[in-house]
Amino acid sequence: MWQAMLSGVASLKAHQVKMNVIGNNIANINTTGFKGSRVHFQDLMAQTFRAASRPSAALGGVNPIQVGLGVKVGAIDVQTLQGALEMTGRNTDLAIQGNGYFMLTNGRDIIYTRDGAFGLDSSGFLVHRGTGWKVLGWMADAGGRIDTNQPINASSVLQFPVGSQAAVRQTSVVEYTGNLNANADPTHTYAATVRVYDALGGAHDITITFRNRQTPPAGANPPAGAVSSWEWFATEGATPVGDFNTGNNTRLYFDGQGRLVGATTQRITVTPTNGAPPFTVELDLRQVTSLAAESVVQPVYQDGFPPGTLQEFTIGVDGTIQGVFSNGLSRPMGRIALSLFANPAGLFRLGNNMWRVTDNSGLPQVGAPTTGGLGEINAGYLEQSNVDLGSEFADMIVTQRGFQANTRIVSVVDELLADVVNMKR
Repeated sequence: MWQAMLSGVASLKAHQVKMNVIGNNIANINTTGFKGSRVHFQDLMAQTFRAASRPSAALGGVNPIQVGLGVKVGAIDVQTLQGALEMTGRNTDLAIQGNGYFMLTNGRDIIYTRDGAFGLDSSGFLVHRGTGWKVLGWMADAGGRIDTNQPINASSVLQFPVGSQAAVRQTSVVEYTGNLNANADPTHTYAATVRVYDALGGAHDITITFRNRQTPPAGANPPAGAVSSWEWFATEGATPVGDFNTGNNTRLYFDGQGRLVGATTQRITVTPTNGAPPFTVELDLRQVTSLAAESVVQPVYQDGFPPGTLQEFTIGVDGTIQGVFSNGLSRPMGRIALSLFANPAGLFRLGNNMWRVTDNSGLPQVGAPTTGGLGEINAGYLEQSNVDLGSEFADMIVTQRGFQANTRIVSVVDELLADVVNMKR
């Protein structure tokens, strides 16, 4: 009978743990990014009164005779299912739709969270509002390009000081795309204008004029395969800044399939009048073709920009943070990093909606949102708790009944023991 009582007591303890888990789940029904837990029971070892025996020629086999010794908590699993998204309208509130965790740092440690309640501090760092831990990601270079192949560490923080002046960048390259008509006559011209910037942020409108389509002239040493050529001239207003004859520049040569052959980049030199030093701009024409179609050539990228004050920023589904400046410039400023785990349920709960790596979670696989199995980021939303209140109430009722039933075991065994004691009277 003592065994029955001890089994009942073990069950009371197990049901108490389950009720604690249920209570914590319900308490966090409105906690941002909270992941609920569930309890699994396992039976304890059994006392064997008789082992099993195999069948013989005369007798059949006999099953073992065992009495269990109670129940225990076998596991408390974290439910990593997606929570619903709640609209907040705040552009720094972020919710992950799909797999992944935000990465935060205090300058030394890196932890993980699904709570995207972020904001900017007085220094312009993107931080977790509840704790002040800084959000990790990749900052863009001076030209607005982001290298997501760079490793993420505790120093990879994101900083966007709204109201600060952006650094001026002198233009060094302009990329063009388009087509020059392969059927044009030698008098045909086409002009494309691009704005470039000097070291002081001064703007210079450079016009490239393409003309005189013809068979490569004799003595021009055209590259192998060239069947046509174009001359080009670059001017700032009425001032020449370069052409196919200056420096190491050449005509533009195209083969029989309309592809540019020979030199694919040309150079011009701009001399500002505002005190900024002269600077060279590389014209990247690799994407220009010469097919039997209308001439349309246009610049698609230049890496310079003028002075401007950051007014606001937006965050896209791929985690790219796009800054909007007072001078009308809009350029990428950074990208948020996410991490993926082979077993996210193996993460260790730290409180404050934060988790850390354990031996069974696997190492974090860091990447950009929407790549490598990582989810997308929704700005202006927060992920709600994934606790199902109806299921929790149902589990609460079942747990309560289980607890009550086991208290009856303890009380009945107590009465039986009292009867045994009273036998001597």
